[in-house]
Amino acid sequence: MTEQMSDAHAEEPQTGAETTPERPPVEPRKVSFIGLGVMGGEIARHIAEAGHELTIYNRSPDRLKRWQEENPGLASRVAANPAHAALDADVVITCVGNDDDLADVVLGPNGAFRTMRKGSTFIDHTTVSARIARQISVEARDLQIQCVDAPMTGSQIGAEQGTLTLMCGGRDAAIEAARPVMEAYSSRIVHVGKAGAGQTAKMACQICIAGNIAALAEAVRFAQASHLDMDKVYEAISGGAAQSWQMDNRWSSMDADEFDFGFAIDWMRKDLGLSLEEGRGLGVSLPVAGLVDQFFAEIQAMGGGRLDTSAIVKRLPRKSRP
Repeated sequence: MTEQMSDAHAEEPQTGAETTPERPPVEPRKVSFIGLGVMGGEIARHIAEAGHELTIYNRSPDRLKRWQEENPGLASRVAANPAHAALDADVVITCVGNDDDLADVVLGPNGAFRTMRKGSTFIDHTTVSARIARQISVEARDLQIQCVDAPMTGSQIGAEQGTLTLMCGGRDAAIEAARPVMEAYSSRIVHVGKAGAGQTAKMACQICIAGNIAALAEAVRFAQASHLDMDKVYEAISGGAAQSWQMDNRWSSMDADEFDFGFAIDWMRKDLGLSLEEGRGLGVSLPVAGLVDQFFAEIQAMGGGRLDTSAIVKRLPRKSRP
């Protein structure tokens, strides 16, 4: 699987009105970035523009070439594999697809941990299981590498503007070592807890989003069937307790049946699968998340796996207007 939206991901609350925050001067570091997908490519750009010496690697040569064409001269070095990328790096960052992808680029035969030096810092922005995050943390500890699992929220817009929110798991010292680089592309860095805690916080985030978008889909179809002015309905309800990022950014596009953008249902199902698995391990019931996951599965069966999560509305029949 090649890097695309690593959970990606480009799904969570961020408005287009925000501007890129001013960054204080930082000490330049040698930063290697692995995974130039929708989110990772933008993050890598911010790192280079902040003055860090950037090395890049991507498993898909076409995406790597495209990133170089869009960002001429920003990368100091192009690596042949993750181990080559990590050689002599102060900080190595990964942003790939899933557990297997992450294990390959970090722990595999040509993985980054093969060459990372003692005292360096590893940051992972992939949305993965808490299990693999904890496993990598143990491996990092044995190698005397600082390790942070830091899944993100803020959407593709947040990545483009450098205003992501990072939910971080790891030791205090690891978070502080990573912070000067992470500040180049985020507006909020929250240390949630020990290794794996960033991932479980992201799972909670996705549970909220899934329930929200499913309820919004029903509200849209209800208002349409009532033959209401959809703009007026939005104006009336978006200023109260029903307001959400999903409502602000998806109400109009859902009404217009526009879904070819945003955070893919395939990726959301991956995330919800992680949440449901973790819930089972904790003995926690997640009935709404499980039900919405099946709603998304219906859209996948219709061929809509690459559509935005708001395409969940397609499973509900649209009443014709009078």
